[in-house]
Amino acid sequence: MRAAVITGLGVLAPTGRTVAEHWSSVLAGRSALAGITHFDASSYPARVAGTVAGFAAREQVPGRVVPQTDRWTHLGLAAAAQALDDAALDPAALPEYEMGVTTASSSGGTEFGQREIEALWRDGPGHVGAYQSIAWFYAATTGQISIRHGMRGPCGVLVTEQAGGLDAIGQARRLVRGGLRAVVTGGTDASLCPYGLVAQLSSGRLSTGTDPARAYAPFDVDAAGHVPGEGGGMLIVEEAEAATARAAAHRYGTVAGYAATFDPPPGSARPPALGRAITAALADAGLRPERIGAVFADAAAVPELDRQEAHAIAGVFGPYGVPVTAPKTMTGRLYAGGAALDLVTALLALRDGVIPPTSGVRHPVDELRLDLVRDGPRQADLEHVLVLGRGFGGFNAAVVLSR
Repeated sequence: MRAAVITGLGVLAPTGRTVAEHWSSVLAGRSALAGITHFDASSYPARVAGTVAGFAAREQVPGRVVPQTDRWTHLGLAAAAQALDDAALDPAALPEYEMGVTTASSSGGTEFGQREIEALWRDGPGHVGAYQSIAWFYAATTGQISIRHGMRGPCGVLVTEQAGGLDAIGQARRLVRGGLRAVVTGGTDASLCPYGLVAQLSSGRLSTGTDPARAYAPFDVDAAGHVPGEGGGMLIVEEAEAATARAAAHRYGTVAGYAATFDPPPGSARPPALGRAITAALADAGLRPERIGAVFADAAAVPELDRQEAHAIAGVFGPYGVPVTAPKTMTGRLYAGGAALDLVTALLALRDGVIPPTSGVRHPVDELRLDLVRDGPRQADLEHVLVLGRGFGGFNAAVVLSR
């Protein structure tokens, strides 16, 4: 079986605009959550978010592409370029049909769409730009990365909300096993505009807390919803022998196992399916539970969802059987970008032998029986880690990464 290795990483997140900045912030436990600054959110019930500060699209994205695309795509293009640079992979040196792109998307280009809807109602249909037809579309980031780097192999997008980054890397592994040399994968999101925030509020899962230090506290007695955020991560997945042939400088890890499940409909009396995703991913990796050194949790911060996740983890690993962390408490939930960023963070944890902490949790729920890493980073000789993602609507995904 052709192995899929990760050779390049790129990050644009509230915790930093590079991999190094993000990793430094996470290990220090520095939360990037603050009041929303993209617009006046004082009249909205949710007013805290994780934003990518200081990002100037025109400095990192071709000038002609900027007005044609949404901020979410700008972030994706910049993170993909970082990842390619980190991998020292020159797309021009590879056959164009042996490279692919698979990204995750959640909301699409909401900020771009809002501007065009405002123009429609204010000025009439003649003032809606032609790029509205593509800039909002879920596959826009995949398409723009493919065009920019001449990657003409299989390309696609996974729309499974917070689970999307894991589903995307699962698809990237499938493509590599099927014969591609390299795949750009990951996800970003950027929906911190009035239209985007209202759409998120409809889930009923957003925190209305105004204290950034406590607004997002999963597995805590005061858990009351998550904080939204923007940004994400991109990764380069290569076929192992191809990476060896070109003497790739980095091998951050291997995509050892992947599985996805779907929750039963409410009222069916059937249990949630996250536990099945975990066991299936471990089986796919050929690993026993005790081989996993840490779990990167989905961390919904909704009491019932936290209970479900804790029950699934304890059901596989036993009570307090594995260290659990949720670094996304420092960035907010980035939706399509959230699990992708968790993958990057987990790979850095494997590289450096350290489990990053969870922030914001002061009073963990004892009944959840989790070994939550929360007072600071924990040194550990990590060989395999598990990353979990749960998307609104019943999506579950689990990925095992190996050193």
